[in-house]
Amino acid sequence: MPAFTHHIFICSNQRSPGHRRGCCDPCGTEELRNAFKVAVKKRELKPLVRANNAGCLEQCEHGPVVCIYPQGIFYGGVKLQDVDRILDETVVGGKILEDLQIANDCLNNPQCEHIVAQSQTD
Repeated sequence: MPAFTHHIFICSNQRSPGHRRGCCDPCGTEELRNAFKVAVKKRELKPLVRANNAGCLEQCEHGPVVCIYPQGIFYGGVKLQDVDRILDETVVGGKILEDLQIANDCLNNPQCEHIVAQSQTD
């Protein structure tokens, strides 16, 4: 079997309501992950594209977060209506969606403006 061209990780981490860092799957339904799985199957992208739930991706303030490997693309604030566009434009078309992309200077940066802003509201 050939290697994956894209492995999509959808954060399904849960925290208590009102947690200062937020939560990517507050209802615990994995609705976003399920939407990706259905859309991948519908487009017949399997077995080269795989969508899986992930634990915390440490980008909580940008959630819900989706990470696409091996490209290393991190998308934040992802909504159900973004699923088709991510698959069509990024996975199939190779285009990075700038409106969803988490800036490289925010990734794994405790001084990211979003983290700092969130901590100031606590």
